[in-house]
Amino acid sequence: MCSVISRVKPVQRALALTLRLGTSTERSSYAAAERRRFSPGVTTRVDPLLAPCRSYCSRMALTEGLLFRQLFEKESSTYTYLLADTETKEAILVDPVLETIDRDLKLIHELGVNLKVAVNTHCHADHITSTGLMKKRLVGLKSAISKYSGATADILLSEGDKITFGKHYLTVRETPGHTDGCVTLVSWDQSMAFTGDALLIRGCGRTDFQQGSPEKLYESVHQKIFTLPDQCLVYPAHDYLGQTASTVGEERKFNPRLTKSLVEFANIMNNLNLPKPKKIDISVPANLVCGVHEV
Repeated sequence: MCSVISRVKPVQRALALTLRLGTSTERSSYAAAERRRFSPGVTTRVDPLLAPCRSYCSRMALTEGLLFRQLFEKESSTYTYLLADTETKEAILVDPVLETIDRDLKLIHELGVNLKVAVNTHCHADHITSTGLMKKRLVGLKSAISKYSGATADILLSEGDKITFGKHYLTVRETPGHTDGCVTLVSWDQSMAFTGDALLIRGCGRTDFQQGSPEKLYESVHQKIFTLPDQCLVYPAHDYLGQTASTVGEERKFNPRLTKSLVEFANIMNNLNLPKPKKIDISVPANLVCGVHEV
């Protein structure tokens, strides 16, 4: 599957992808993954944004004219997302992690895209963002985060703001509850939603620190995310079980927490008794200043 597949509607592609993944056996999926892993890449004579490319299952874009990569940082189980317009080469990066900055910059260079904005879905507590250091290594790059996060950034986001790259854009939906500054970024055609820690695959972000509120989170998800089309793909900031994507329809039906009543949900969230993130005392102060202690 390539990031640019012509003459097939995004929704049809998403449904076809889901069916293929759902009906594959573990053995055949592994074999197919291995074949894709060792298949030849893009030649230097072909534009890497337009040429056939390796298959990345749900990690590839399903919209014509869009390049999309889902990247993973294993220590904090964080997903970083790169989106680019294949014509203008303008790009944005969602939730970059400090430990993988070299990987991300290498990919950006290889694909020949111009990174305009690096945006964080909230002030993370389990890792340090790479936006501050990345700004020092990419001329013209701007950082972005919610104005309610309390963090420093070039762009402070509010409800309805658009983050543009070429002919594409992501629209900001404020989804507080995990923190006051959480946002969900929804694609222009509502085919994708980058939900940060507000909505995870069959789960949600915790609500016991950083202004967390079960009531706010429940309202945010039900009013700002569950109102999206059923087929809208959900791309969270984390997953701890190897899952890469879900859909709004799936989560509305199967999410074991958010299918409960508000009272039941609040009771669940208030009794998780989780240890605090290992890096919270380092990550939060750093992320409040764009990932660097001295700006």
